[in-house]
Amino acid sequence: MKTSTDSSRRDFLRTTALGGGALVVSFFVPGAHRLAQAAAEPAAASLAPNAFLRIGADDRITVLLAHSEMGQGIWTALPMLIAEELDADWSRISVEHAPAAPDYFAMGMPMQFTGGSMSTWTEFERYRQAGATARALLIQAAAKQFGVKAAACRTENGSVIAGDKHARYGELVGTAAKLTAPKTVALKDPRDWKLIGKPTRRLDTPEKIDGRAKFGMDVQFEGLLTAVVARSPVFGGSVTSFDASAAKQVPGVRDVVQVPSGIAVVADHFWAAKRGRDALRIEWNLGPNASLDSASLREEYAKYAGSEGTVASQAGDATAALSKAARRVEAEYAVPYLAHAPMEPLNCTVKIGKDLCEVWTGTQFQTLEQATAARITGLKPEQVRIHTMFLGGGFGRRATPTSDFVSEAVEVAKAAGKPVKTVWTREDDIRGGYYRPAFVHKVEVGLDEAGQPVAWQHRIVGQSILGGTPFAMMIKNGVDATSVEGVADSPYVKDIADHRVDLHSPETGVPVLWLRSVGHSHTGFVMESLIDELAHAAGKDPVAFRQGLLRKHARHLGVLNLAAEKAGWGTPLPAGRARGIAVHESFASYAAQVAEISVENGAIRVHRVTCAIDCGIAVNPAGIAAQMESGVVFGLSAALFGRIEFKQGRVQESNYHDYRVLRMNQMPQIDVHIVPSTDKPGGIGEVGVPPIAAALANALFALTGQRQRELPLRATS
Repeated sequence: MKTSTDSSRRDFLRTTALGGGALVVSFFVPGAHRLAQAAAEPAAASLAPNAFLRIGADDRITVLLAHSEMGQGIWTALPMLIAEELDADWSRISVEHAPAAPDYFAMGMPMQFTGGSMSTWTEFERYRQAGATARALLIQAAAKQFGVKAAACRTENGSVIAGDKHARYGELVGTAAKLTAPKTVALKDPRDWKLIGKPTRRLDTPEKIDGRAKFGMDVQFEGLLTAVVARSPVFGGSVTSFDASAAKQVPGVRDVVQVPSGIAVVADHFWAAKRGRDALRIEWNLGPNASLDSASLREEYAKYAGSEGTVASQAGDATAALSKAARRVEAEYAVPYLAHAPMEPLNCTVKIGKDLCEVWTGTQFQTLEQATAARITGLKPEQVRIHTMFLGGGFGRRATPTSDFVSEAVEVAKAAGKPVKTVWTREDDIRGGYYRPAFVHKVEVGLDEAGQPVAWQHRIVGQSILGGTPFAMMIKNGVDATSVEGVADSPYVKDIADHRVDLHSPETGVPVLWLRSVGHSHTGFVMESLIDELAHAAGKDPVAFRQGLLRKHARHLGVLNLAAEKAGWGTPLPAGRARGIAVHESFASYAAQVAEISVENGAIRVHRVTCAIDCGIAVNPAGIAAQMESGVVFGLSAALFGRIEFKQGRVQESNYHDYRVLRMNQMPQIDVHIVPSTDKPGGIGEVGVPPIAAALANALFALTGQRQRELPLRATS
């Protein structure tokens, strides 16, 4: 059985041949617009049936990614979707980042971007249809060549076969390029999948091992200069005056230019630019944030939490229900600012010509970067060419709505009048802002005689990520959903007849941004720690208590039970060890984690993390397991070490020595268990982060009897 998709929802527009018999058929989605030209003009005797793949006469199948590969594995997962429907020879698949163009806009959104754990599930239909369209054309071509009906042909491993006749795809592209794409394409029944659902090794691993993979930092060409920028040590500060005479004496320094973000030193290479920047003498106007202090901000947030805010979710009368509760549990939680700290610091190369601006960078926001470069250079967006490089980590930092690091690089190249790669040092990166906001949560929960929650009042205080950005229109009724996700929509809250979730969004002058798992990065910690507190108050086992609360939520319950079973919940542990559990839904997927810990030599030691994940259809189980492991490491780094602290307006942390990440010798054993599912695919890149801090904190409570409500966690014994 096959499912049929009507192409009336997507127009297949036949265009003229680009040469050599090649045909380009643009794959269209609602809200997108026709590419001015093909994504990559196919060579002679090649087939490019849509914007997402081309097939060469040499049998090479090139898949163009509409999204950015930053370690999450879409360089493999998205080609798997095309290859499945195409019946491709997997060994002949290669991948390229697509250019910035409307054909690659995310489904339902007028921009090309990577974020929100959306890449695979938003492309699940579109990429399969792209493969099925190409397969249909190849079958038509083979039927014509063989002198048989299309129904007599079948495809297998990059070939079309009809009886004793056989042709490789590469042999058919010339004929196929002259055909009209069908208006409907048949997609395989899941029972016939040969690739989707099978653990598959990553296609980008070999080139990342041997150095062929090119990241933004690797961009180099003749005449390219390098710049570093001196920026205000306090957010919101500005240059009063500067003396560049000493900087210009540094060998290799070519120019010193002022740009909106500070003073740029342009040189033959990075070290000369760095030394030149060190030699600058700058007088700064530190602006209104010179007295910013983390401790004072924490106190201010606590005061906000003492009053009602903007309602994010409400039902019944939480205040009245609290007054009637048999018992009340009150708690205040706090999390600090967090930096993204990707392994590859920010960088961007820009070359500006009369009619063309080229940008080489690892970005999550191609459309915004293109528009930004066009605005600064005075060119049209179609005159800006974005070369998306591999990203050495992103976590949201390379998805700034203000295009901060790209706009700065364009300004530097424009002022210098030459091609320039603007590079941020690790210190620039960590002190450069765009942090996950700090938050304070104040919660009151009423329990009945049986220990069940009957009232929930929750106040959240923290900066809005969306406010003041092009995405501000997403703020509804004064509520930034990214601040309250994981609380306002939590089943623990929504299932209580009397609840209220409020939000305060103060402005502090600190630039903030989404970080891997966005609001769930703090709400997962708060909610699952609090549920453990309620279980303790009710005198119940943490797993049994959750099972009761989640009895109407099958997918939550499924991962909870699986993680508990695989971790051996309730079985004895060696002396000095304890377990903690957490379960959380985010990005349309469900994850539960059990952390097994001890305290050794005054430090928290995580020995094992057992993870259960339900992400719907698992396209590449190997990639899913890797992402869950990655999310655990990312979340543990934040839970154990992560904190950006301000004193006198200045960020105190600077590099991995004082903004620590988990080291190899601290890595726990991680066991990942994927729930079999036929549900629509959900996200995976961020889903492993939210539960781990709570699982860790709950294990620490089980071990020490001390409840910690602030991150990072401290070792106690």
